[in-house]
Amino acid sequence: MGNTLIIAICMGLYYWICRLRFGYTFSSMLLQPVVIGIFVGVLSGKMVEAMQIGAALQLVYLGVTSTPGGNVPNDPALAGCIAIPIGVLSGMSPEVAITLAVPFGVIGVFVDQIRRTTNTLWVHKADQYAEEGNSRGIFTCAYILPTIVGFIIRFPIVFVIDFYGVEFAKQVLTMIPDWLLHSFEVMGGILPALGFAITLTVIGKKQLIPFFIIGFFMVKYFSLDVMAVAIFAVATASLLYLFLFRKEEIS
Repeated sequence: MGNTLIIAICMGLYYWICRLRFGYTFSSMLLQPVVIGIFVGVLSGKMVEAMQIGAALQLVYLGVTSTPGGNVPNDPALAGCIAIPIGVLSGMSPEVAITLAVPFGVIGVFVDQIRRTTNTLWVHKADQYAEEGNSRGIFTCAYILPTIVGFIIRFPIVFVIDFYGVEFAKQVLTMIPDWLLHSFEVMGGILPALGFAITLTVIGKKQLIPFFIIGFFMVKYFSLDVMAVAIFAVATASLLYLFLFRKEEIS
């Protein structure tokens, strides 16, 4: 119970901190499931299990990008901060942990909308301070108040679910029929492919899809190491650029 309490507190704090937006690069790194997996692995002492679930979740959210206005279709941070610790402590497989994570990823979008709505209050207050030339008031509205409210909104969600979710998840797993559990595993196996599909959509170059298919089949059916295929792909891309695309540019 003590270890669960510590993990629940740390994960609640982690979710709050990674969503504070201390620079887009640093925050974007922290909210990635594979980074959350490292943090959970250190806390729980089960680094292998945490990284397996974190890597599986990373595939699902690999292609998540902001839409116009800065909105995202899913929140990988909330999904990771809940599914990874619960999955590790309850012994879930990565496939089942994915099915647990996806609903919370959607809920995280609504949580962020609550945060954005409350921030409008501080924006109008900051305008008043700007008219008065009160720099301390502007700083308070821009940093202090949003940080405090963000903690109130984000910390309890992760803390409560992680603290009570482990035993609850075990009970649910024992109650789920084998055929339904297998269905969840199949669904979890499909979702990473969706992450790759979103990535290809973001790239937006249909002529690159055959290269993706070739790489997939080389790994899947020829049992080649991923690193070896990556090196081969880099060499192939370099040769294509030097002898094909570069030639077209010169001509």
